[in-house]
Amino acid sequence: MPQHITVLNYDTEWPLKYMRERDKITGILKDNCISIYHIGSTSVPGLAAKPIIDIMVVVKSLERVDIAAEKFADIGYEYLGEFGIAGRRYLRKGGDERTHQIHIFQADDWNNIGRHLAFRDYMRTHEKERVEYAKIKKALAQKFPYDIDGYCKGKENFVREMEERALSQYDGTWDKLYIAARKVQHERNISPLIEAGSVSAALLTAKGNIYVGVCIDTACSLGMCAERNAIANMITKGESQIVKIVAVMPDGKAGMPCGACREFMMQLDKAAGEIEILCDYETKKVIRLKSLIPDWWSTEQ
Repeated sequence: MPQHITVLNYDTEWPLKYMRERDKITGILKDNCISIYHIGSTSVPGLAAKPIIDIMVVVKSLERVDIAAEKFADIGYEYLGEFGIAGRRYLRKGGDERTHQIHIFQADDWNNIGRHLAFRDYMRTHEKERVEYAKIKKALAQKFPYDIDGYCKGKENFVREMEERALSQYDGTWDKLYIAARKVQHERNISPLIEAGSVSAALLTAKGNIYVGVCIDTACSLGMCAERNAIANMITKGESQIVKIVAVMPDGKAGMPCGACREFMMQLDKAAGEIEILCDYETKKVIRLKSLIPDWWSTEQ
């Protein structure tokens, strides 16, 4: 039976449904999962949508996702491979009357990752376009109640235009930094006295380059924070000016640099106080380094 297309007003239950599914997905993918996002129309407060929860997952390895295919079947998903988009793994739940869709991309596939996040964020912040999109979808659902191709073609031009606008305005720097840090984050047992990788960091330089690092913990005081490791990589490559930096804790949340790292960064250059530090990845809350070290001691910078 053809899919019945219905477009409903925004439902506050949609984010809750996403969160419940998110936990199941991360439970299957474990440390292969770098980040997971609620995308699509149900992720946009106030936007009418088909009641289908779209979820995007960024992973370290698609091969490891393929190995876990049967586990997704256990929670009700059909595993359909690329399904028309190279480098994607597409899964759906509910058959023709689907309730959830998962789109999985590898961390280096920024084109696909970025366009989904850009479109979502644009629709969240542009009410006029959001209202127009809702009207288009409701009209198409009435015109093509059992014709998904007709429905999709009817909104294709609008979606393409919105995506182009979104990408032209989207600054995905924090997303890129977070994904870069998470990509190298995994525990490593170097020796009985040294372990590394539970915390990771990524920074953006004034030249636009990204450098990453992981923490190195030792049985004495010879360890190195992830931030300083990333800074060391930057200096090794001949750069010294940081614009943005994020440290990612073992639970996947952003964390504050320690006192030693703050001091190290302040000594790098005269503009170091303006370095932006990510406090919370979900909200993109940012703080500047100078606010963490008020009345800094040196007059040389």
